[in-house]
Amino acid sequence: MTSSDKNLQSIDPQLGKNLQKLEELSGRFFEVLSNKKQINPALNGPGHDIFVKTAGAYLKSMAQSPTFILEQQVSYWGKTLEYFAETQKHFFSEANDAVNTEYVDRRFTHQLWKSSPFFKYVLKQYQANSDMIKTAVAQVEGLSPKDQARLEYFSSQIIDMMAPTNFFGTNPDALERAFLTKGRSLVQGLENLIRDLEANDGELLVRLADESAFKVGSDLAATPGKVVFRNRLFELIQYTPSTEKVYHTPLLMFPPWINKYYILDLRANNSLIRWIVDQGYTLFVVSWVNPDSTYSNVGLEDYIEQGYLEAIDQVKSICKVKKINALGYCIAGTTLSLVMSIMSQRGDSSLNSATLLTTLTDFSNQREFTPFLQNDFIDAIESETKSKGILESFIIARTFSFLRSNDLIYTPAIKSYMMGEAPPSFDLLFWNGDGSNLPGKMAMQYLRHLCQENQFEKNELIMFDKKIGAVDIETPVFAISCETDHIASWKDSFRGLQNFSSKEKVFVLSEAGHVAGIINAPNRNKYGYYFRKDDVNDPEQWKIGAEFVKESWWPFWERWLREKSKDLVEARIPYLSGDLDLGDAPGCYVHQKPHL
Repeated sequence: MTSSDKNLQSIDPQLGKNLQKLEELSGRFFEVLSNKKQINPALNGPGHDIFVKTAGAYLKSMAQSPTFILEQQVSYWGKTLEYFAETQKHFFSEANDAVNTEYVDRRFTHQLWKSSPFFKYVLKQYQANSDMIKTAVAQVEGLSPKDQARLEYFSSQIIDMMAPTNFFGTNPDALERAFLTKGRSLVQGLENLIRDLEANDGELLVRLADESAFKVGSDLAATPGKVVFRNRLFELIQYTPSTEKVYHTPLLMFPPWINKYYILDLRANNSLIRWIVDQGYTLFVVSWVNPDSTYSNVGLEDYIEQGYLEAIDQVKSICKVKKINALGYCIAGTTLSLVMSIMSQRGDSSLNSATLLTTLTDFSNQREFTPFLQNDFIDAIESETKSKGILESFIIARTFSFLRSNDLIYTPAIKSYMMGEAPPSFDLLFWNGDGSNLPGKMAMQYLRHLCQENQFEKNELIMFDKKIGAVDIETPVFAISCETDHIASWKDSFRGLQNFSSKEKVFVLSEAGHVAGIINAPNRNKYGYYFRKDDVNDPEQWKIGAEFVKESWWPFWERWLREKSKDLVEARIPYLSGDLDLGDAPGCYVHQKPHL
């Protein structure tokens, strides 16, 4: 024990013990970091080319206007001096009235940001630094739109990373919590940090939800049903009817395989699956396998042939029908669109209708994904998939977190590591953390051919030795997008739908984001939707003339689906082939954890 530790023990024994505990934990912390797995550095930041291009643009601006940089600096210096003088005045003044900060930001709600001269100065200087960086980036000339978007993104990441709240010494909430708990919050925070590092081989992925709060199969994914088919790519779940009669045409749902299917079957009060069953539909849902390195050569063609088309045939056979209704969510909706194009070319009329949730088929505007869809990042992913056979769920989750770094990285990290708080018990966040790997071949096809090259929208995507495209699709389509979706922009979804040849195309815009706008049960009465009957090709004009309905889109969609589902028949009990019992829902694939 050092002399400083002894002094702390004499002043406050509990504080001294907690600080000693921190020293003990630090050994375990450094051990985890020393065993950190190696990640391709190109996945951690932009390629060297963006720095060269930016530097060149700055030098060119300086050559054309020598005062270019000086003008920026003088303004910055003036603000800095003004804030310093103001701080000095408050330090030596008897009166220290609270002054409202210029920015409304939930990171800076503690009273000390307004009342303390020190914290007020720190905040204003951070805001001045941020403004200077944003101004400098905006004034860069000579970059392409994509390089400009990359520069803006990575500079914003620097701004968010350098926020004073991210550092213990300039975070009044964390300091106050540590003081009131006599250092216990710091001990709990370091334990939380080590736990998250150990869970990801030394890489930091902030745990967003309490993993012990829910159990898949009882708390979540608990709608009764049976697994009625299984192959190497998916399990097919048929749900037990809750009504005496059901509609003749069954519904088959394809969830995204980046996460587990039970986003559609959370708790009973917000389960879309349970709600659909209660409306009188024979419902089937695909639960995708969580692939390991043995799936490295599985491509989109395999997901289409052994996944979609196999599942469609199984549902037709089980229900003894010629047509079914289908639904695809996110990447599964994109792939369902490919399937519809292929089926149209083959003359296969098995799909009576298709519902697309937050689905992109036109990737011409990459929006917030622009920094991640350039060759420096995609080349690094390709190298990763070649060496490991898969795109690990860790890489996928981290990339999506970068898009909302304040909400998905820094804020939860502060609460967990600085404040020592336990992650919340929130079903959506629990599901969000239950990711899946992607087969290497499939991931690269999706990133190269669809996201980067936009081949499907151009009707140039080669599948099964034939060109396919959105223009081939003639199936009636009901598409739902979400107003604040940062993954699948509603305007891009709207624009993609216009390329379909379907005579019946219904577009609905839900409030909220990629998940909350979809998992929006009617009994919660939380988010409404926009709808318009007449055809308008421009998304902005469409919304201006759209009717807003303050209720969930679920009942509106169900009325449309009812028209595609024919008459009522006796309820269908989940099918069992002979004596083969594949088990109850949610099956076994949903429990698979990511591994190589």
